[in-house]
Amino acid sequence: MSEGNFFSSSVRSSSNTVSSSSLDTQGQGGGKNTWLDSINSPLIQEDGDGKSLKLRFDVSQYQPEEIVVKTVDNKLLVHAKHEEKTDTKSVYREYNREFLLPKNTNPESIRSSLSKDGVLTVEAPLPALGAPEKLIPIDKK
Repeated sequence: MSEGNFFSSSVRSSSNTVSSSSLDTQGQGGGKNTWLDSINSPLIQEDGDGKSLKLRFDVSQYQPEEIVVKTVDNKLLVHAKHEEKTDTKSVYREYNREFLLPKNTNPESIRSSLSKDGVLTVEAPLPALGAPEKLIPIDKK
């Protein structure tokens, strides 16, 4: 993953990388969006305790026991793998997503849930930024 990219996607050998400079204020790329774009796009939501990061991933082709969500350093990793073999066919699917978490995000506070229709939601409270506004005095000479 390159320095300028905060989100990379790969399914099998194909990959899709979105740079933070191509995102608008809602965290979504410009242009026409599909329902799948909204599932795989990061959202920052305001709740009673402050702002939180909310990510959604379409993992409907995987069983819950085939899905792993973990953090390594300041990265969130979502991995799913499905293998199915019979005498007449063989199926292999793999899903990998990597998301660079904001600085000072507490990995212990990250929560994930899987809906019945296979949408994995990962939520993390964002760290406070300190004082939102500070007046800087101007020296008059």
